[in-house]
Amino acid sequence: VGARPSPFRAGELALAEMRRKYNTTLKLLCQLAAGGMLASPGGLLPHADIIGQLPGQEMRTSTGTRLLLRRPSLEDYVLLMPRGPTIAYPKDVIAILMMLDVHPGDTVLESGSGSGAMSLFLSRAVGPKGHVISYEIRNDHHNLAKKNYRQWRSAWEIGHMEEWPDNVDFILKDILTAAADMKSVTLDAIVLDMLNPQSVLPVVHPSLKQGGVCAVYLANITQVIDLLDTIRTCKLPFLCEKIIEVTHRNWLVLPAPYIARPSYWQDAHSAFLTKLRKFQPPVS
Repeated sequence: VGARPSPFRAGELALAEMRRKYNTTLKLLCQLAAGGMLASPGGLLPHADIIGQLPGQEMRTSTGTRLLLRRPSLEDYVLLMPRGPTIAYPKDVIAILMMLDVHPGDTVLESGSGSGAMSLFLSRAVGPKGHVISYEIRNDHHNLAKKNYRQWRSAWEIGHMEEWPDNVDFILKDILTAAADMKSVTLDAIVLDMLNPQSVLPVVHPSLKQGGVCAVYLANITQVIDLLDTIRTCKLPFLCEKIIEVTHRNWLVLPAPYIARPSYWQDAHSAFLTKLRKFQPPVS
């Protein structure tokens, strides 16, 4: 039997969803505080009215607009948290995690930390007995990643009454100078999200276990070609197993006389995944 949901508490994160035109949704993330106020285009809602309520309920703002209140998922959080550099989007993170086949207890190297999105997903994947080592060369990105990670951990503990693993080491350092650090580490997997990943491979590959996977996140095919050229010319011990481009398509489905339509051309072999969430309507 699953645990019953607990009420919202001060200090945790709450996500408010407001329906807009054409069945679109505006999402607002806030950290609850006794004297706080959630400001939306549809009016104000005091945090005090949210605290003590169960998630999954609709509440009305000062102007009568309905807001669905719930706890944010990790996907919600990384899309709405403060960011400096562009994050690794959840659709890409899922593909990377599948490539890596990360298990609880694994040790994973990440470079660079960015805004902390990939770090959070890796933290959950390796679990309390695992370890994530995240290198970042820029001080502002390093500090932002740590801040986002700590906010999620503290809010999670308040809202779920259990601790999120403290298993990520954020290191402010150029990974090109980290060869000495890597000698004492055995890595199960590596994730590289940086401009010139080919320059890092000679430094990190000695620490990657035999058969281990390195997933490289690149913006365009020209960068992929440069990476493969370096692996070939430098005779690095890597085999390129696959190169994929991840697409994501939302659908809008409305009652007649409207029709269901994709955001762009739908291919013949797509599968439909529909996400449903239970909620409690407001009392009239």
